[in-house]
Amino acid sequence: MSLEDTPGQPARQSAEPQQPELPELRKITDAQTMRALAHPVRIALIEELSIAGPMTATEVGERIGESPTTCSFHLRQLAKYGFVEEAGGGKGRSRPWRMTSIGMSFSLTHDDPEAEIAASALSRVLRERQLARYQTWLQTKAAYPRRWREAANESEWGAYLTAEELEQLNDELVAMLRSRFHERLADPSKRPPGAALVEMLIFSYPVSPPAAIGDEPAEGETE
Repeated sequence: MSLEDTPGQPARQSAEPQQPELPELRKITDAQTMRALAHPVRIALIEELSIAGPMTATEVGERIGESPTTCSFHLRQLAKYGFVEEAGGGKGRSRPWRMTSIGMSFSLTHDDPEAEIAASALSRVLRERQLARYQTWLQTKAAYPRRWREAANESEWGAYLTAEELEQLNDELVAMLRSRFHERLADPSKRPPGAALVEMLIFSYPVSPPAAIGDEPAEGETE
């Protein structure tokens, strides 16, 4: 239980258990780093090391269908930008590599045109891989147990929001998912029996430009 201090009032006991402190996501802001990441093999390496833990270039290559030589090259490039590091032990291609952090974030909107182009390229690589996995699910879901087919979901909804409300909603969704399930990514012992890796894609965007303030007629007026 945690104690909260309020100015002018005695400390009170919180009714909720203290949540474990989550590691910060790696925030990427510069064009050079985003360009370095915008490669399918490098993204595949990051995905596999994040899911399966430390592996050698040979081991991770078998998982993503690339040669040890190719994986060694791209792992060294990822290490150059601080995304992976040697886990210790082994020599040459037998050296295991591990992630330095789990998860990353970057903005698609930048004042610097080069950064905006690089962010769009990185986003495109990520989305192509994610949507390819979604298509694989659609093609193979008949092979999954019925309980998993029922649990999987596709939904769409619309709501009138301001830009500030949309931003807040996205932040709340991400915070909820991270607080409940982030530990399971880095620590397999936290995963309950029967758990499977689940990918959730959240797209939120306006379907038309917002009306300018003052454009809508006042009550009782006609255009």
